[in-house]
Amino acid sequence: MFPKNTWYVACTPEDIVEKPLGRQICGENIVFYRDASGAVVALEDFCPHRGAPLSLGYIDNGKLVCGYHGLVMGSDGKTESMPKQRVQGFPCVRAFPVVERHGFIWVWTGETSLADPADIPHFEWANSPDWAYGGGLYHIHCDYRLMIDNLMDLTHETYVHSTSIGQKEIDETPVKTKVENGEVITSRYMENIIAPPFWQMALKANDLAVDVPVDRWQICRFTPPSHIMIEVGVAHAGHGGYDADDKYKASSVVVDFITPETETTMWYFWGMARNFKPDDADLTDKIRQGQGKIFAEDLEMLEQQQRNLSAYPERKLLKLDIDAGGVQARKMLDKMLKQERELQLGSVG
Repeated sequence: MFPKNTWYVACTPEDIVEKPLGRQICGENIVFYRDASGAVVALEDFCPHRGAPLSLGYIDNGKLVCGYHGLVMGSDGKTESMPKQRVQGFPCVRAFPVVERHGFIWVWTGETSLADPADIPHFEWANSPDWAYGGGLYHIHCDYRLMIDNLMDLTHETYVHSTSIGQKEIDETPVKTKVENGEVITSRYMENIIAPPFWQMALKANDLAVDVPVDRWQICRFTPPSHIMIEVGVAHAGHGGYDADDKYKASSVVVDFITPETETTMWYFWGMARNFKPDDADLTDKIRQGQGKIFAEDLEMLEQQQRNLSAYPERKLLKLDIDAGGVQARKMLDKMLKQERELQLGSVG
């Protein structure tokens, strides 16, 4: 159900400050920690002695120590020592390629020889002082592809987020879908409307009037396997909309990293990056809190949707023009999965 020969966000640097972190990614149980040099390490979360999770252990001078009998693991997956025991002949556990970049820890769960850090996308908002970012993490009990569907079709905002970012004009404005340079892009532009509550707050935070008509845009960009960046914003009407000068608008990028855990559970790293008032920490916290409440509404809907789909697996879902973004994204995923199966069969043959 999920490609493995690709990079996924596994956690944040804050998750592995003092102790190891155990997390399941694409069905693989992995422990993350830092070695003596400060580099991130990702190993199979399995002690070769008695099978205990290594994530229940601790770090001693950059070494991962099993919390069951004190076995010491090396960052290459080899057992180094154990009190009063000869363990150098123990089989290795798997070491996963791992990279720290853009404020996240990325892991590769597929064929190690294919892992190339250059394939991790570049994100300007994560590397420029002109941007501020705030976000969080939700563990959601649903197929990760349902979240992709959700984010590539924002029509649901009118109903799921009616008190924050939803408005009837979303329903009334056609969405356009295209595939370009390996991305699926859906876009919707609304002109001469009243900004919903969340965007009124953003306008006010950017010292702009909130009681005037605005032009609003939503541009969703899906990059395989499951990264979605959504350009959103509003500008005072009559000044160019998306292309308006910064003095007339409030805009940002909704950041979505979707990482499969199992076939019906996922890790959702959400956030918002903005390029106005980047040094205002209070504003970052306010936006994070507001966005967290909005995404919590998605969480309930998606988990209930998954329960229905699991209960009635034989029922086929219908597709409308608003679903085109999700459909195209799934086609890309299916192609990746087919390529992986062919590669696997070729290596066996």
